[in-house]
Amino acid sequence: MNTLTATPLSDRIINLTESATLKMAALARALKQEGKDVISLSLGEPDFDTPEHIREAAKKAIDDRYSKYPPVSGYLELREAIVQKFKRDNNLDYTTDQIVVSTGAKQSLANVILAMLNPGDEAIMPIPYWVSYAAQIQLAEGVLVEIPTSIDNEFKLTPKDLEAAITDKTKLLIFSSPCNPTGSVYSKEELKAIAEVVAKHDELYIIADEIYEHITFVGKHESIAQFDFIKDRVITVNGLSKGFAMTGWRLGYLAAPVPIAKACNKMQGQFTSGACTVTQRAAIEALTGTLEPTYTMRREFQRRRDFLFDLLAEIPGLKNYMPKGAFYFFPDVSSYIGKSDGTTTINNVDDLCMYLLNDCYVSLVTGAAFGNDSCLRISYAASEENLREAFARIKVSLAKLK
Repeated sequence: MNTLTATPLSDRIINLTESATLKMAALARALKQEGKDVISLSLGEPDFDTPEHIREAAKKAIDDRYSKYPPVSGYLELREAIVQKFKRDNNLDYTTDQIVVSTGAKQSLANVILAMLNPGDEAIMPIPYWVSYAAQIQLAEGVLVEIPTSIDNEFKLTPKDLEAAITDKTKLLIFSSPCNPTGSVYSKEELKAIAEVVAKHDELYIIADEIYEHITFVGKHESIAQFDFIKDRVITVNGLSKGFAMTGWRLGYLAAPVPIAKACNKMQGQFTSGACTVTQRAAIEALTGTLEPTYTMRREFQRRRDFLFDLLAEIPGLKNYMPKGAFYFFPDVSSYIGKSDGTTTINNVDDLCMYLLNDCYVSLVTGAAFGNDSCLRISYAASEENLREAFARIKVSLAKLK
């Protein structure tokens, strides 16, 4: 019997970082299986059921025998619905050949990044950023260029810092608005200022992640593709997970210049082919039917945000701000670094996350996973009862640290 003396795995997978959000969720599940009363505030998953009219459309799709391979880029009727959605909600004009439907917005992002980056190409991202952006850039053998931001500016990218980071190797700017993990939202004026910087660099493209579009608490959602002078260099990514409580349905989509859309279609054709047929039929109903359940969810998220902001203010040593969208807080907890309860010493935010998980059974995500080693991400996509209980526990646990 032969014994392997070296791992058969590729360097690519060995060096790939595990998703911190999924890792914390797994740790929380393991403790629950041990009988611990764990409250998970780590996953960005709405705690609502998918609206009934969307579920009914999926049932009808099964009865109508939508069980064969769909087109790789998505059913024409769905791409038409997406085109209509962009016009209705964002005043953006696209054609169906600019739309690609994927198995979640995460795949949409991976399609674009893998289709556009050559080894050594630079991708700029403001810190903090969603965990999977960096991993996908790594898989494409690109170079991540991080731009630090400040909690005092709600972690927003400034035109000056963007301009300073651009080199002759820069290919992509990637950001989200509303932002995961910070909840910050860029205004029309702020997006225009960023677009004007990008417009000066012909080889630079923007990936705008708008998955939290429907969870915006101030005014209307603004898309950076609205500016005609930059639209042909913007790839807009969106999906159904957050605004329609359809995380498990796995449906994302993008709108891009035709050559990029075709490249993403080619890439996807070698990975997953088309997205689930039943999900696609349900997505047509989601995008063309009533949005009232989405608005109801948004109102509830805003209510939770407001009372949770007050709960956070009661905890000494946290630096916080009021997020304008998504369903996260991203407070600065650096004042707890170096403290101890007599048994456990908090050397970094990772330690603080694990301390809270083990001491009071509340699962959060370290800010280090998002590129920031001073903060924690708190998801308030949970019931009011769980949120209040979680923060009662957190307050007690943090008070033990001296």
